[in-house]
Amino acid sequence: MQMWNLSFGFFGVQIAYALQSANISRIFATLGADPHDLSFFWILPPMMGMIVQPLVGTWSDKTWCRWGRRKPYLYLGALVAVAVMAFLPNAGSLGLSVKMAMMFGLVMLMMLDTSINMAMQPFKMMVGDMVNERQKAEAYSIQSLLCNAGSLVGYLFPYLFTWIGISNIAPEGVIPDSVIYSFYVGAAILILCVLYTGMSVKEMPPQEYAAFHDIAQTSEPERRNLLSLLAGAPKAFWQIGLVQFFSWFAFLYMWNYTTGGIADNVWGTTDTASAGYQEAGNWVGVLFAVQAIGSVAWAVVLPMFRNVKWGYALSLLLGGAGFVSTYAIHDQHLLFVSFLLIGCGWAAMLAMPFALLTNSLSGGSMGAYLGLFNCTICLPQIIAALCGGFILRLVGGGQIMMLVVAGVSMVLAAVSVPMRGAG
Repeated sequence: MQMWNLSFGFFGVQIAYALQSANISRIFATLGADPHDLSFFWILPPMMGMIVQPLVGTWSDKTWCRWGRRKPYLYLGALVAVAVMAFLPNAGSLGLSVKMAMMFGLVMLMMLDTSINMAMQPFKMMVGDMVNERQKAEAYSIQSLLCNAGSLVGYLFPYLFTWIGISNIAPEGVIPDSVIYSFYVGAAILILCVLYTGMSVKEMPPQEYAAFHDIAQTSEPERRNLLSLLAGAPKAFWQIGLVQFFSWFAFLYMWNYTTGGIADNVWGTTDTASAGYQEAGNWVGVLFAVQAIGSVAWAVVLPMFRNVKWGYALSLLLGGAGFVSTYAIHDQHLLFVSFLLIGCGWAAMLAMPFALLTNSLSGGSMGAYLGLFNCTICLPQIIAALCGGFILRLVGGGQIMMLVVAGVSMVLAAVSVPMRGAG
């Protein structure tokens, strides 16, 4: 029960993250953003992740106060996220010009991603702080379950609110009520879940923490800067980093262009004010939920592979096939197959890179290398965002073609999986 309490707030945080992932392109397109510029709005989330997560980790390591060690950052991140979730979907309802509405939305997006990252990291660190080695795998499994459950709820909210009768259309440049209410309810669940974890978990005081981790009996860790760590990084760090580049490059385009691509390919519209486009936006949330279900199911299959690397490569190939297949599918329900396949790739991306990397690392610099490895998640998304408009023009301007580009990138990721060596 205590392991459940440690991670329960993660359910609410993940709802906020899912609402952001599934609706940001829809929001900015509705506000009037050109499809060729949409990718630029996706530079901020990975950039803020690269900055915020290492800082929260470093600062919270040195924080001991009456509220705890990690929890002050959890509370601050959650409070800011709740405030921003109330403002962001109303960017088109404040009487601002199109340019000012998008600027306001951009500032809100930056604050939302900063606060989500600030609220997300403490959950991972508290498990590391308070759970012994024997139970840690179980604790992280509970966290993964809550993560996927939160994603499902967040993805489905706009669809469910439309189903119960809340309007899914609005005047041009205004976000529909179905999306606005989704953010409101998501914010309420977020703060309640975080408060539950905050009230049910008591972090260890410094002396107990030191005794639990046997810190007094360990030697002073070697001080090495990040550049020297990179220079001495094991070969697997760079090999798996290349796989990460192509796979995360692909998923940035899924989050960015799925709404516009599906609206055009299935509903036959690119008019962001139309009922068809907004219905497509709701359906994308359903498809992302299907992807999450596929990810959970494939995560059960992955341990059955005797060779981890072959399982990793096959998963990425299945994900690539799912992306490419969206081009030929014009029925909204047949897209379930595509996104179940994409879920196979996602399941491998969440587990396999860290399993392969940690097997090649010694314990001394494990944390530093994992922090650096986070850049292999963030940097490809930034590069993909910067190149998005150019690639969209190159493939003819159809947003569904960007999912084909994502599929090709996933195939390149699969080919890049290093097959030599054990595993």
